[in-house]
Order: sequence, then C-alpha cells, then structure tokens
Amino acid sequence: MIILHINNNKYETNKSNNLLQTCLSLDIDIPYFCWHPALGSAGVCRLCAVKQYNNFQDNAGRIVMSCMTSVENNMIISTIDKEAKIFRKGIIELLMIHHPHDCPICEEGGNCHLQDMTVMNRHYKRRFIFPKRVHYNQNLGHFISHNMNRCIGCYRCVRYYKDYSGGTDFGVYGISNKIYFGRFQDGQLENECSGNLIEVCPTGVFTDKLSLDNYNRKWDLQYAPSVCQHCCIGCNIIVGEKYGKVSKIENRYHKNINQYFLCDLGRFGYTYTTSENRITQPMYVTRLKNTPLHERYAIKKITSILKKTNRVIGIGSIRSSIENNFALLKLVGKDNFCSGMSLIYHKCVRLIIDILKNSGIYTPTLREIENYDMVLIIGEDITQTSPRLALSIRQLNNNKRTTDHSDFCIPKWHSTALFNISNNKNYIYILHTHETKLDEISALNYHSTVRDQEILSSIILNKINNIHSVIHEKKSYLKKIASAITTALLSCKKPLIISGLHSGSLNLIRYAANIAKGLQNIKKHVGLVLLTSAVNSIGVGLMTDMSLNHACDIILKEKIDTVVVLENDLYRHVLRDKIHLVLKKVKNIIVFDHRFTQTAYNSNLFFPTTNFSESTGTVVNYEGRAQRFFAVFDPLTYDSKICILEGWKWLYKIYNNLNNITNYKNEFDTVVQDYTKDITFFKKIKFLAPNAKFRLFNQKIARYPHRASSRTAIFSMLNIHEPGQKKDSNTMFNFSMEGIQQPDQKSSSYIPFYWSPGWNSLHSWNKYIFQGKEYNSGIRLFKSYNFRKEYFLHNMQYNDKNNISNKKWIVVPYYLIFCNEELIHNTDYFKKKYSIGPALLNTKYQNLLNLKYNSVIKFSYLGNIFTFVVHFSKSLPLQHIGLPVGFPNIPLDLIGCGIEHIRGV
Repeated sequence: MIILHINNNKYETNKSNNLLQTCLSLDIDIPYFCWHPALGSAGVCRLCAVKQYNNFQDNAGRIVMSCMTSVENNMIISTIDKEAKIFRKGIIELLMIHHPHDCPICEEGGNCHLQDMTVMNRHYKRRFIFPKRVHYNQNLGHFISHNMNRCIGCYRCVRYYKDYSGGTDFGVYGISNKIYFGRFQDGQLENECSGNLIEVCPTGVFTDKLSLDNYNRKWDLQYAPSVCQHCCIGCNIIVGEKYGKVSKIENRYHKNINQYFLCDLGRFGYTYTTSENRITQPMYVTRLKNTPLHERYAIKKITSILKKTNRVIGIGSIRSSIENNFALLKLVGKDNFCSGMSLIYHKCVRLIIDILKNSGIYTPTLREIENYDMVLIIGEDITQTSPRLALSIRQLNNNKRTTDHSDFCIPKWHSTALFNISNNKNYIYILHTHETKLDEISALNYHSTVRDQEILSSIILNKINNIHSVIHEKKSYLKKIASAITTALLSCKKPLIISGLHSGSLNLIRYAANIAKGLQNIKKHVGLVLLTSAVNSIGVGLMTDMSLNHACDIILKEKIDTVVVLENDLYRHVLRDKIHLVLKKVKNIIVFDHRFTQTAYNSNLFFPTTNFSESTGTVVNYEGRAQRFFAVFDPLTYDSKICILEGWKWLYKIYNNLNNITNYKNEFDTVVQDYTKDITFFKKIKFLAPNAKFRLFNQKIARYPHRASSRTAIFSMLNIHEPGQKKDSNTMFNFSMEGIQQPDQKSSSYIPFYWSPGWNSLHSWNKYIFQGKEYNSGIRLFKSYNFRKEYFLHNMQYNDKNNISNKKWIVVPYYLIFCNEELIHNTDYFKKKYSIGPALLNTKYQNLLNLKYNSVIKFSYLGNIFTFVVHFSKSLPLQHIGLPVGFPNIPLDLIGCGIEHIRGV
C-alpha cells in the first residue's frame, strides 16, 4: 500500500493500478474515453488530464494523463486544478466538433458516456460553425446498428474486437479526420461476442438494433438482475422491460464469471420471450380445437386425472429452474421423475457431477481461467457452445503471449506497450473432429474421429503417469502428437483441461478427468472445466438418476396412464417415431411450458408458464455455482385476464389440491425451504440471496430508476388512471421506482440497474467495482478441494455406436451459436437464417457427390427423412457427417449413429 495526496486529501491505496483507476476507486471523478478496465490504457483521447506536482512547494505542476500514469508513493495530484479543467474542456470541445446534434433521437440518449463526460467538463455551447464531417453507415447485420457520424475516435471498438476478442472482419481505416471504424464492406459481424461493441463504445456509434423494435429510454425501463439462460456458463445479465416485453439485455458485472462482456447469444437471444402466438390460458388440446380453461377448472381437471392415474411419470427440464423441477418431483414422486435429458447427455452429466463431487480437482471460474498457463481442449468447440468461455481462453493466450512486464518496467494496464512486445507463442492445444475458431491461435490442432481422440487422450494420460502402452501400428503417428501435448502440460505450472458432453463421448470426459488427476498428483495446479449443454443441467442432474430414454422405456413396458412434461420438447432429444409411440401409449399428456412446442401440440392439457423474464428461480452452472435470477415484471400487470403462472406455482397448486392442503403459503421462499430441506445437496441454496423479507432502511429495492416517469405516464396506453403498485411477495424487489436505488454491500451483487450521480451510462459500474463491493453472486455447491477419496476412472468402454459398418456415415455433432440451443428456435433471426439445418461434410465430397456450399442433401434413418444444406470442412474425417443436433427435428440421439445413402437434391 502507498500514500497518495489528491486534492489536498490523503489516501492509502494499491500501487498496481494506474492513476485514473485509483481515483475512480476513491470516488473521485475524472472524465475518460479510451481507457477501459478490461482493455487497459491507450492514451488516445487525452481527456483524463490531471495536474501532478513534484512536492508541496511546487505551485506550477505539470499536466499528465491519468490513464497513462503509474501511482507512486507520496504522489501529489490535483483533479480540480483550473488549468487541468480548461485542458479537459478544450479536449471535449475538439472531440465534439463533428458530433451530430442528435441526442433526442439517438438510441444511447440518457445512457451515454459521451453525454456524461460532456456535462462533467461543462461543455454546453458549440463554437464550430463549419460543415461537419459525414460518414457512410454500414449494415452490420441483424443485431448491431452503425452510425459513424457519432464517433469520437477513442479506438475502443477496434481494440476490443481485434485485440481482445480476436475478430478479423472489423478494423480501422483512413487517417486523421477521415478515420473510420467498421468492416471492409457491409455484412454481419462474424465474431460471437460482437455485441459487446454496444457497451464498449462510449457513444452511439454501435447500438442494439433489436431493442429498437420495442425501444424506450433507459429511465422508463423496469429492470431486474438475471442469469443468461442459453448455456452452462451462467453469465450475469440485466433485463430491461417495458409494456410486457423485454426491451434490452445488458451485461451485469460479475467478479468471477462474465465480468464486462457477454456473448451474442446471451445478449440477443431473448426475443423468444415476445412470441405473438404465445398461449396465455390453460388449454384443453385436441387435434381439431384448443379450448381455453379457467384456472380453477384446469386445476380441478388435472387433479381428477392424477387421482385416477395408475402411475405418473414426470419429465423435467434442464432449461427450467430448480424450483420448477422440484415442484414436479414433489408432485410425481422421486422414483417417477426423470431429468428430461437424452441417455448419452444424462450419463455425461451424472459423470460430471461425480467428478465435481469427488475428484478434488478444482473447477476455475472464467476470470481464473485467464490466469492459467496453457489449455488442452478435448472434444469441444467452445466458440460455438460456450462463446464467453472462448473469450476467456483468448485472454489466457494473450496474457501468456505477453512477455513478463516487470522485465521491461511496463505496468500491466499499459495495453499498447504490452501488445507491442508480445511474442508469437500460443498456449492452446485442441482435439476435435473438425476446425474451430480457436485453431487460428492454437499451438496444435488434432482433427480426427472421436475414437481417435479417445486413443490420443489415453496416450497422453499414460505418458503423464509414466505407463508404457502398446499402440496399434496404424495409430503410431499419435505418439508424436501426444509427446508434444504432454511436454507442454508437464512444463507449465498451471495447466487447464477442458472437455464436456457436446461430443457425446463419456470416455473423453473420463480421460479429461484422469489427465487432470495425473497432473495434480505431480503437484501441478491443474484446473478442470467440464461443460454441460444447458443453464441448469447440473441442477437437474443432482435430482434424479432417470434419463428420458429410461422414462420412455418404462412407459412402453409398463402401464403408465399419465405423463407430465415440464418446459421440455421431447422431440429434441429422442427420435420422432419413438416419441410418437410413447405418447400414443399414454392416455393423459400434460405439458407445462412457455412455448407451444411439438410435444405440447400432442398433449391433452397445456398449462402456460412464465419465462425467465417473468419468473424467479435458481440454476446451477458448470462449476456447480447456484445462482438466482429474478422476475423483471409480472405479466398480469398488463392483462389481468391472462392466466400465466410460474411452473412451481402451478405444480404446487395442483399438489395442494390433490392432497387437500388449504393453509399452504404458495410463495417462492417456501419452495426454497422445501427443497433445501428435502435434498441435502441443495442445503446451501437457502443462503444464496436475500429473501422476500429483506429490507434496507425498511424499504425493498426499486426495479425502476428514480428518474422514471410516473405510473400514469408508463401505463397510459392501458388506462389513464394511475394503477396501484403490483406487489411482489416472492423477492426483495418492488415493481416500482419507490425503494432503495443503490443496494448496500450485502445486496450489491443483485443490483437491478446501474447508475451513480453524474454517471448515467453503464460506466457507472467503474465507480463501484474498484471500491471493494463484491459483485460475486452465487454459492458453490461442491467443495473444490475435498479429497474424500482418490478419484480415478478405470475400465473405459468404447461407444458401441462406433462399431459401424464402413459403408455407413458416422454422425458427429455440428454446433453453431444460433442454431442448436432450444430457446433460440423461436426467434426471428433463427427462422430467417435456418429454414433448413446445416450439415458438415469433408470438402472431398464436393466432387464425389457433386455438391456446392449450401447445396441440399437428404438421407433416411429408421424411416425418418432428414434434409440439410451442406457446409464443408477440410479436416472432418471421411465417412463422417456433422449434424446440428438439437436443431428442430434433429434429436440428440443421432450422435454416434450410422447412416447411409446420402444424396444431393
């Protein structure tokens, strides 16, 4: 710790930060543009000028740029010196010369860092009277709007896109006053994290194109802290709502997970929540007509069915919360509840849970991943399945490529200097069936069959453990690859192993765990990341041993009268014919969902449930971290005639009615108490977040900013009379601007929106992040360093599906970010881009089968006809075909199957 003298006040602070960051952490305002906590300092905008003095007798001092100045002991600084203020005001005036007068129509108005900095520097009047520079605006695709006339040349966009996220289709062009940030030509930005340009840009150059469909100013949106629902990472988000529609999703800073950035799937994948064809009443479903039911009659109807039922099977959902799944488990009984996952995914999840519980191998957070020495990725294309993890892997590589800054006396925040002295070494090793986007920065890529990846992994494992192995002569070339990877693993202090279930191979997960355990045994600080397929795969996997395939077999073999399906489309997991057979055998099919899926279409009773933006719940991510998301609004606020309830609320009402329970308090906290008492492993979740009784100064936390328009104005479209405030008995939040605007330390991880005096944009995060507040929500359910038993997997069996005739094509998964995930299938972008699913073939089949890119192919499997458009890969093994499993009508059960007679159309 060192002593600083700032504005005649004495402070004790950390030496590692630059002067700008230090001042912000001390709640001292300094304007800035080009600096960003994740991108470092570039010294481009010159706006963060302060006065530095040599000693207390120095009256003149000198102007320095605080973002480019290291803090030193007994440094004397003034941020309020008159000369520094005049300098900053002149800079902001120069930056604003060509900026258009379009704040009233700019999408960033009221949420703009440029506005904040202009006001902070007291620049109120323009003196520039000449014609302004005019730029051509590009079409950057479906998600991002581009308005270059608002650019102030801070270089943040290109530093983020090219240097930080590794994008190649965006850059800076021109010179001097004609400088231009964009693509070489119009087109969709190709990087999976391109949406962060919206938040990285301090002006309105890059704005959210989707939010314009339901656009409102920041102060009139209602907010809630939430968790992204699209993959197993569990990034923290802020959801903004107006008129019953999600208007925008923004990044919510989490110290150990997403920090400042989201992937595009998490930022733009919410439009499924606003489906115009959504069913809002319980329905009696028939082929001819859907008949709406009153809530009481619907509950009475299902109660009558369950009373007469011989045995009921409940099918859970990995895209639904623990609370919803537990309510279903409680209704049908533990022995009758299944996870809703296909057999191979269920086995993989159960294996991953066993490893998390018993191996004693540490699972790092995204932030910790960036500090590992090297990474071995086995059987995963993480850029497509977990893009935010891929962004962290790029930082791991960038951090290692940068020469130790202490040797050059370069501080860690000086991004430009560190980039200039970086070397060309890469620290990423990848085993996969075909190319991934991380191949461009990897040291070694091995593309082959899943079976060969398993064999190569076994050789690496044996080399680490000094075990001699005999390899078949045809596989002897793997020894050289294994030696290179093993040498890299053994030569570093902190290796990271990444694998998961997306390849459909239990063996790859086992080998990943074994390799990590072997490295741990020789005193390496190893990390192990095992990825699952959905936001709550781990949470549901902890609740049952029964897979969907097992449940189907029970239904086909035994007399099952009723099946209750919770937020799950069964056709996504199992082949259509088998699901048809199962559903025909069952008398009563009851579906609870916020989407009318193909399973719902074949049901008898349908109960509409709330989606993530309308409900509160808990999910468990890949590291075993339980996290809470909160409802941003109550759908009954805008239409009291609809009947949409949380899944757990429907199921508890049915359970209570079935068991004649009349005095039960049907609230969220009661459900949490129930499952934390019944399922020992969830015991910690009771302390996850403040409950509905939480008060600060006898007030709840406000969901609306204090600048919000009155309720009369907000709801004038519905009624000119001001409605009463909707009560929220389930959470610590108010559906109102009344309440605490800035939560205290205890609840700071659940901030519903960002704001601080003078800082209206998201950069207000930077006022508080460095001030000791945690922003670290969630509780880890697994003890990371628990060595209860030596965990080592033996007797590895190869998948029988791989023993396929040479005449057949083996199916391997082909993942694309906006293609395979279930919730995304209801979005406009998906429907426009993927009318037919993409399949992947080796480029050699272009001539052999007379195919071109996007040609249409067909094949049949077990009586089902499948149609795809073709993409090509140079490295996909011959006689293999990559299919977009999870795509509508492309079930996960196809992984590893053998198909034949592929033909062009």
